[in-house]
Amino acid sequence: MIRVLIAAFTAVVLAVPARADVDIHEVTSPGGIDAWLVEEHSIPFLALELRFRGGASVDAPGKRGAINLMTGLLEEGAGEMDSRDFAVATESLAAEFDFDVRNDALSISAKVLTENRDEALDLLRQALVEPRFDEEALERVRGQVLSSIDSDTRDPETIASNTYAELAFGAHPYGAPLDGTAESVAALTREDIVEAHGRVLARDRVYVSAVGDITADELGALLDRLLGDLPETGAPMPDRIDYTLDGGVTVVEFDTPQSVVSFGQRGLTRHDPDFFPAYVMTHILGGGGFSSRLMGEVREKRGLTYGIGVYLYPMNLSEMLMGYVSSANDRVAETVEVVRAEWEKLAAEGVTEEELESAKTYLTGAYPLRFDGNGRIANILVGMQMDGLTPDYVRTRNDKIRAVTLEDVRRVATELVDPEQLHFVVVGKPAGLTASN
Repeated sequence: MIRVLIAAFTAVVLAVPARADVDIHEVTSPGGIDAWLVEEHSIPFLALELRFRGGASVDAPGKRGAINLMTGLLEEGAGEMDSRDFAVATESLAAEFDFDVRNDALSISAKVLTENRDEALDLLRQALVEPRFDEEALERVRGQVLSSIDSDTRDPETIASNTYAELAFGAHPYGAPLDGTAESVAALTREDIVEAHGRVLARDRVYVSAVGDITADELGALLDRLLGDLPETGAPMPDRIDYTLDGGVTVVEFDTPQSVVSFGQRGLTRHDPDFFPAYVMTHILGGGGFSSRLMGEVREKRGLTYGIGVYLYPMNLSEMLMGYVSSANDRVAETVEVVRAEWEKLAAEGVTEEELESAKTYLTGAYPLRFDGNGRIANILVGMQMDGLTPDYVRTRNDKIRAVTLEDVRRVATELVDPEQLHFVVVGKPAGLTASN
């Protein structure tokens, strides 16, 4: 019955009209934990987002994959409960917990009913503070990770992404898959997992947002109970690494009828004064679906691919301008040349007034649609905190888009877009395409 209720509440929350004018309150718990809160008392439901900066990047040297494996074990038993007991308790409270890790952050999402909020979040507290890391669960989850790693060796998209990262970042954590290698994961011990827990789950790197049926005072007390017993500090963050990959083509031979391509160059930070002009420019180049230049040239005019995209990728410790495409082996060389030609055209000519106004209209109109539920809003807010933005960003963001001028985009295109630096990683059996390294 409770599960039916939470499904109904979720449906109602998702039906709330999209809005970008959310009223964000900054909250500090008695114990000094900061959070952003949007109160919404019309539905007895709370979405809570926790994000720990560093993520898999703070793996100990020689222990790549430990934090990923540890994250997979957080819901596999805690305190007096083994994995089955924990799952039963979560289900009985109609709580939903999601644990995920990326290079820059370990994320935890919780959705709970008001009537069960304290019990459900006490359960989450045990997962964070008192995980069991039982040997049986460790071996089972290790097997799942090893199966995923093995599968990745046969997935051309993953091969392209991993190869590009290795070329761009080498020995830096960004240069290796966060789930580790078969060898590194097989060698991890329970002690390594316990150490990984302390490296990343610490109060000095946590960001919190809450959206739903809770007051500021209630949230402050909740956060001290939930997070107060975590270590004060975690492992040091890795050093920043500048993107220095030269332009060219890398070919990874793979037996498939269609080549997969990752391509890119250096990007710019989230706080660069030219971020918004670059954001609009990237939308015009390859982020706008069928309205983008690359989609028009590569798919619509030539039929070389089903889809192609480009996006800015500002990470915590580096930044890139990245793209992806796939094409038949006998046409991928042409695809690469068209992409390179569009890069050159953008650098030389910028964009048109019509393209700029169309992009600004789309980007400002689509923004409020992101705020379509408590969980989505909580996720946006915690991301804003990690990006160093202020609560008023949700009201000023569209103004920043509207303020972008044609000259802004042309200047950024000249300064940022670099056809000579553009590097392609091609996985497949591309005909007529010669590797440059």
